[in-house]
Amino acid sequence: MTTTLTLTRPDDWHLHLRDGEMLKGVLQHTARDFARAIIMPNLVPQVVTGDHAAAYRERILAALPDGMTFEPLMTLYLTETTDPADVKTAVASGLIKAVKLYPAGATTNSDSGVRDIDNERAVLEVMAEIGLPLCVHGEVTRPEIDIFDREAVFIDEVLDPVRRATPGLRVVMEHITTAAAAAYAAQGGDDLAATITVQHLMLDRNDMLVGGMRPHYYCLPILKRGTHRPKLVEAAVSGPSNFFLGTDSAPHPQHKKEAECCAAGCFTAPIALPCLAEVFEEAGALDQLEAFVSLNGPRFYRLPANDGTVTLEKGPATDLPLSVETGAGPVTVFDPARPIHWRVT
Repeated sequence: MTTTLTLTRPDDWHLHLRDGEMLKGVLQHTARDFARAIIMPNLVPQVVTGDHAAAYRERILAALPDGMTFEPLMTLYLTETTDPADVKTAVASGLIKAVKLYPAGATTNSDSGVRDIDNERAVLEVMAEIGLPLCVHGEVTRPEIDIFDREAVFIDEVLDPVRRATPGLRVVMEHITTAAAAAYAAQGGDDLAATITVQHLMLDRNDMLVGGMRPHYYCLPILKRGTHRPKLVEAAVSGPSNFFLGTDSAPHPQHKKEAECCAAGCFTAPIALPCLAEVFEEAGALDQLEAFVSLNGPRFYRLPANDGTVTLEKGPATDLPLSVETGAGPVTVFDPARPIHWRVT
């Protein structure tokens, strides 16, 4: 039986660090295990221009604890006034690695997002020209669409038409949640990739709803039927492919999660790798974990894999952290709802 597992140091291709006191409190939990991360730009105010991204990057690096190394990979928040020239300049400087599409109203701090994708034609064409990935929160937000159907409708009504209209556009379907999304990503070719979160590999909507609402499992896109989870695991363990880890780790103060109208997001950063080792071992695919967390993402983003390594060790089930203290208040850590036998050494 495998008791240790050494991997090329992994990356997180979808991460929320927030800002201010929250940033200072949560950054170390990613930097301990991950060399790099794609940083989400949905702050208040949003990270819209290259100058905004440069300033945010400096705040992240200033919050990094002494002795830790970490590279924030910056993104821009796509709005209907985004300047294609600014995008091109920010990419040429080496600062920007992707642009993020939030449909307006889809998730936390997305009200300034895109209402009509056709208004983004000039930006998307520049991105296709220079090979810059578009990271998409793949949900429509029309009120008549059931929340459990938003991803499927987005693929049909927005994503597929955009890809057909913009040859060469490189797209990352972020935090996919359904068998249909996994199948679409798998047949999409070299210009299409997908990230999968820890919570969507481990839980389904019954875990969130049966016996009472568990707000710390509430995230967007929302957890789906149990029939979808095995298909996501199948995609994740597929080895060299265009599926890779994006934790979507999203810290909120406890009082905002445990509220009448709770905030969306699961804070998985402190335990992401041990949880994934558990999932991959259950699937009989520990040998494919490195591809998912360390190799597939850099390949798609046209970056080298990291030089360092991390080692996980298997033993008796360990006590997981319940919360993390920050200057913005305590943040509850994701509960995987099962024993976790792996730890990062």
